[in-house]
Amino acid sequence: MLIQRGGLKVVVGLGISGVSAVNFLVDAGYRVAVTDSRETPPGCEKIPANIEKVFGSIDEELLLQAEEIILSPGLPLDLPEIQQAITKGIPVISEIQLLRRATDVPVVAITGSNAKSTVTTLIGQMAQAAGKNVAVGGNLGRPALDLLKDKPELIILELSSFQLETTSNLNAEVAVVLNMSEDHLDRHGNMLNYHQAKHRIFQQVKKVVYNRDDALTRPLIPDSTPIQSFGLNAPDMNEYGILRDTDGTMWLARGRERLLCTDLMYIQGMHNMANALACLALGEAIGLPQNRMLDTLKTFKGLEHRCEYVTTKQDVRYYNDSKGTNVGATVAAVEGLGQALASNTAGKVALILGGVGKGQDFTVLRTALERFVKVAVLIGEDASQISQAIDGTTEIVFAKTLQEAVDICQEMTVPNDVVLLSPACASFDMFKNYGDRGHQFVKYVETL
Repeated sequence: MLIQRGGLKVVVGLGISGVSAVNFLVDAGYRVAVTDSRETPPGCEKIPANIEKVFGSIDEELLLQAEEIILSPGLPLDLPEIQQAITKGIPVISEIQLLRRATDVPVVAITGSNAKSTVTTLIGQMAQAAGKNVAVGGNLGRPALDLLKDKPELIILELSSFQLETTSNLNAEVAVVLNMSEDHLDRHGNMLNYHQAKHRIFQQVKKVVYNRDDALTRPLIPDSTPIQSFGLNAPDMNEYGILRDTDGTMWLARGRERLLCTDLMYIQGMHNMANALACLALGEAIGLPQNRMLDTLKTFKGLEHRCEYVTTKQDVRYYNDSKGTNVGATVAAVEGLGQALASNTAGKVALILGGVGKGQDFTVLRTALERFVKVAVLIGEDASQISQAIDGTTEIVFAKTLQEAVDICQEMTVPNDVVLLSPACASFDMFKNYGDRGHQFVKYVETL
């Protein structure tokens, strides 16, 4: 697809994706300018010195000169300067839109409230095992535009609702919304807006994968579009799901065909079974050999901070799910580990919760806590709000620090229990980011 060069392209917001967009546009021969509200935005030293830069404020006058505005995903569309440009008819797009214009390489597009990074990484490894020259990135890892440098035959993109807000007609080879739960309502305003942003991933899609356990993931698409589901129940013919033997053994299955005993996988918990099934469906849609996908599932160990096994101390297992920054992620982690405990032992979960709540409804946690959690240790800015929402479900204890929370969990657990950090909240009240929170958790656990 040809790119029309000529008018001014203005990138709003630097950071990783903004830097990538600036350099891509400059290399492609466009006239480029950049503006950022920060005096010294991250990455400003990585862009050409000879382009126009306005830092310290978003320059409305510069925006009104633009042929097109490329908005970094960290910035909302409702910024007054952006809205003024929109009223003047100036298009506002994402770096994902630039990628789609620049290449016809097939795209596997993945979004969802939770598990995006795990599924993106896993399907990427499956494609690599199948001998594909695959490039993986987007919201995860490398910026989308940088992937073109690999000259790939297949691109796998993790996409956030923020990126999708300004992306139209993605034309993905296959797309999936893995799940939907409340998240980023401080940005989107309500679930309807959030849902609509996520479902932009299906515009002009060629094939669809959806989660039949979550009705909000199924798109309204033409009947002619091939569609396949995954879920944690027994699957219909040609669908993916779980088959259970009378002794409790679980199998990943396609229709009635048992594909892989889940005991052979490193990643455990029902949420990870769903992730594996989603990848099998996505892989089938792009023609990956089934044996290569199953071999990958036997060796994949999961991602750091995503229900990551840390260690076992005095027969109590510790898991780091610091990336669990919304209630849906925490419900998935608690239910995934809790159901596994219920099947094999009498163990229960000691859960560390709390941080910045982002306007979520924490009552959604109640059922999972009642079933599987022996104690909820609350930390952070919104601890009291969470306490009110989950009152009566399980024992609640407050901790001033994460280290204190870990110590309390050690005191209140017995052999076969699990300690889980899955905060259901953002981290920036107490930590640099969720990675910092996870690393500190691991450090405190290792010193027990």
